[in-house]
Amino acid sequence: MSASDIMHTHKSVSLYLSFSVAIVALTLSLATTACDVERRKSDAELGLDPQQAAGRKLYDNYCDRCHEPYSSRGKKGPSLKGVFKRQYLELSGLPANDERIADIVKYGRAKMEGFGPVMNDQQIKDLLAYLHTL
Repeated sequence: MSASDIMHTHKSVSLYLSFSVAIVALTLSLATTACDVERRKSDAELGLDPQQAAGRKLYDNYCDRCHEPYSSRGKKGPSLKGVFKRQYLELSGLPANDERIADIVKYGRAKMEGFGPVMNDQQIKDLLAYLHTL
């Protein structure tokens, strides 16, 4: 075997090892990320009543793009998990109650657009019913 063949073989082995290490790192990264995400449960598994289920559909259509219910990773707004279990809202310091949150949904606040033009009062009540389940 010539010196050129040995160098070519060495480069091939090095490239193969580098590729293998990259694949293992990517696999571990994806496995770790997958563990951080909760499986989406059905309405029945969550025990949602019809109003809460309607609110969940509204949440999915309008809120989820910025507020993930169980995580804020990669989202613009804070997680809404447990929003009604707190005395005050995380960013604004406003009371965490139906009236205040309904106003925020309807009229918006700071960086959040208002959804009054696309949601009627009953839909906002449905959404609040769902938020109470988070």
